[in-house]
Amino acid sequence: MLLNATIYGVVGMNLLALALVLGRARYFHTELYRPMLLNIGLSIAPVLVLGVGLLPVLVMLSTGAPTVLIVSLVALVLLAWLLLLPNAGYLITELNLSHRRPGDGVPEWYDVLLVLTLAMSGVLNTVVNVFLVVLAWVVIRYDALEPLQYAEARLAIAGVLLLVAFGIYLGRNLRLNSWDVRKPWRLVAKVWRHLRVRANLGNAIGFTLIAALFLGLMFLVVIGPIVSAVIALSG
Repeated sequence: MLLNATIYGVVGMNLLALALVLGRARYFHTELYRPMLLNIGLSIAPVLVLGVGLLPVLVMLSTGAPTVLIVSLVALVLLAWLLLLPNAGYLITELNLSHRRPGDGVPEWYDVLLVLTLAMSGVLNTVVNVFLVVLAWVVIRYDALEPLQYAEARLAIAGVLLLVAFGIYLGRNLRLNSWDVRKPWRLVAKVWRHLRVRANLGNAIGFTLIAALFLGLMFLVVIGPIVSAVIALSG
């Protein structure tokens, strides 16, 4: 029941964010802010990649496909998932209210609630994505349902959240996107030029650590009760 409630809550938060973005244009007669719609779509993309990408894996497992093919496909799916995952947390950067324009006629309270809902939908999407992947790993490796019990799972969670936070920084400050990996050398060169500046490096480290800590605490707040309920039921 607790897991179901969490899923309903996450889905509901995403739907509310979408409704507020669309409602802003419809009821206040302003131009639709399309970047927010795009960001909502990108925010839910990682879990869609997991769902669609792992279906062939289940088919391959049921048909006895070679292990090397299964492992290769899983690795590709997880790589695509990891590259897309910062798009979920990126919604926290909408909190700057940069979409507001003079004469919009939109009450400030509406935009505050809109960007807050967007940010929370992104945070929830992020922690649920990480939880699902780590849970799957623990189930396969240990035949258990308690991911926080294992040190390697906790390290994996911390590592992924640090990468997500750094990805959010790159997206906001260097305007990089997940698909920029198609030109890896150009991507690396752009990041290197940015981080060579001491002030930029300090900002990148500070943002990455604090954002990762924030996401980690949210992970505990959202996922902790679910894990506790599982432990209680299994005991």
